[in-house]
Amino acid sequence: MSILIKHASIVNEGTITEADVLVEQGLITWIGTGKSPLADRVIDARGLHLMPGVIDDQVHFREPGLTYKGEIATESRAAVAGGVTSYMEMPNTKPQALTQELLAWKYDRAAQVSAANYSFFMGASNDNLEEVLKTDPAQVCGIKVFMGSSTGNMLVDNEETLEGIFRNSPMLIATHCEKEEIVQANLKQYIAQYGEDIPMRSHPAIRSEEACYASSSQAVALARRHGARLHVLHISTAKELGLFDADLNLARKKITSEACIHHLWFSEEDYDTLGANIKWNPAVKTAADRAEIRKALLDGRIDVVATDHAPHTREEKAGKYLDAPSGGPLIQHSLVAMLEMAKAGVLSLERVVELMAHNPAILFDIDKRGYIREGYHADLVLVNLQDPWTVTEESLHYKCGWSPFTGQRFSAKVHSTMVSGQLVYHEGKIDDTVRGSRLTFAREKK
Repeated sequence: MSILIKHASIVNEGTITEADVLVEQGLITWIGTGKSPLADRVIDARGLHLMPGVIDDQVHFREPGLTYKGEIATESRAAVAGGVTSYMEMPNTKPQALTQELLAWKYDRAAQVSAANYSFFMGASNDNLEEVLKTDPAQVCGIKVFMGSSTGNMLVDNEETLEGIFRNSPMLIATHCEKEEIVQANLKQYIAQYGEDIPMRSHPAIRSEEACYASSSQAVALARRHGARLHVLHISTAKELGLFDADLNLARKKITSEACIHHLWFSEEDYDTLGANIKWNPAVKTAADRAEIRKALLDGRIDVVATDHAPHTREEKAGKYLDAPSGGPLIQHSLVAMLEMAKAGVLSLERVVELMAHNPAILFDIDKRGYIREGYHADLVLVNLQDPWTVTEESLHYKCGWSPFTGQRFSAKVHSTMVSGQLVYHEGKIDDTVRGSRLTFAREKK
């Protein structure tokens, strides 16, 4: 079905302009004004803003093995309801994606059930370097290295292995950076003080600024020594920002960074009310850290905004500090949260689009996505910036059934989402027949 979007305010490549957009056979085939071509379906977008669909470069959809928390089918439905048209999923599932065969299984499963476009990271461990180096850069988004333990412990702490990955990786290396020895030493102190009753607000002291900086600086040093393409995930401290260049030109950068919604929205003051529901690794830290990370969105020290969407059940999150796992669901509300920050003057609409669509496409060399351009795949989202609503549990598409944003009032609402030219979400309804496409990357296999 061809679709014509008329009278949209298009936010794209640093400008906001009104134009019509024609979508045919999955592609954007015409952008213009005046007399528009005929189409099977017309969407009147007067009063709406049209943006490239969000590309989330860090999610945990829990399949295989942890599907009681979430599934590719359920979490991708939540994604499109939130304007996210493409995602890159992490390898800490069960079993972990540490072989080419296990990685291929994920791609096959997503082809069957995913409502959004997809890619999956190849996982690194202390002893699978040979498998890692088999990864095809044109078909896989990147290599994930946990330089700090988290859910489904995949810690890579062998110095020789790290050197081998950074020296030989044929593609982007994405790192989770927290120094394990520091985290464990801090945890030991808090157990000695509190026993099993560690306060939840101790999380940023246990997974501390020192732990984050020690690991991030190690990753940056490795990347510089070997000329590797490094992307440091979920920056949570102001101190770490000094490791990255204040440069908006991504073509000049081999070392880049990401901020996540929870580190941009919450602070340590929120532990008293939200408890384990905002327990992530790395931890949500101080209001001062949050303010500096927000500033870094503007000058290029932060290049991408993502979610680290990582659902757990209510029952798991209800446990004491030592039992409650880290992570939470965010993908359905990432775009509206960023639009709320734009309304508050934290950044512009144009910068939101750069951080959530253009820049992920650039950093990962995604083939013909992330922009509203003729000849590009039609991954699009229409938003109404003046349609206030409150998040309720009934509105959630997450399998876990809860959100740290429940009760939050947002000013903007996602009106429609198009994935590879298919209208998958429109005015509150999801078309369950739509399937996303596998992302491909404009890189050569070495």
